Amino acid sequence: MRVHVVSDVHGNSRDLAVAGDGADALVCLGDLVLFLDYADHSRGIFPDLFGVAHADALVELRTARRFEEARELGRRLWAELDASGRSREAVIEGAVRKQYAELFAAFPTPTYATYGNVDMPRLWPEYAGPGTTVLDGQRVEIGGRVFGFVGGGLTTPMRTPFEISDEEFAAKIEAVGEVDVLCTHIPPDVPELCYDTVARRFERGSGALLDAIRTTRPRYSLFGHVHQPLARRMRIGRTECVNVGHFNATGTPYVLTW
Repeated sequence: MRVHVVSDVHGNSRDLAVAGDGADALVCLGDLVLFLDYADHSRGIFPDLFGVAHADALVELRTARRFEEARELGRRLWAELDASGRSREAVIEGAVRKQYAELFAAFPTPTYATYGNVDMPRLWPEYAGPGTTVLDGQRVEIGGRVFGFVGGGLTTPMRTPFEISDEEFAAKIEAVGEVDVLCTHIPPDVPELCYDTVARRFERGSGALLDAIRTTRPRYSLFGHVHQPLARRMRIGRTECVNVGHFNATGTPYVLTW
């Protein structure tokens, strides 16, 4: 069996269209939407709406961990958009729908996918075709191995669309139970796996996921979320923990074979 795994696609439909080439299945760990590209501030929903200069400013504030100033900038820009008579919810949803139409059309058959923290889960049923299975707090057998999927991120000052409480995330981890491959969008709460060396901050990892790795001992824990991690892989007991990569930037899936 050969399974290709991607995460943090962030609008890269071109490479996604060939990500499953040569594989028996594709696994996607979420963050399909591109709101703002930290490497190229001209790409994404935010610069399309407010311009590159404002995107530059937002990235600078967030990178400096000046989150309240970043939120204030966002509030001002959105207030100006609202004053123009355009609904921010409608504008964002329209932009997300456009990206989802391209991205879900690029998924090969079969694809098994879960949500990232910047995704809008309520829209996925409209775009996931018969060859795409969406899982969250659920298990599926692929080539004789059991894969468990838990989507979303934990609450942060960034306030991205699909952040959930620690308790809700832990409940989904518990619902998955013992599996061979544990697939999540966010990493276990290990500093080396959570620190982003470019953004210069710790992303939130899950303590419940770390506990599950230690107690249920899956063969693999696969995740994304941290785009430039201090450590891309680490062994915890018998479990190989792997950040499958920032697919938006690399265009290359992680390959799992058995």
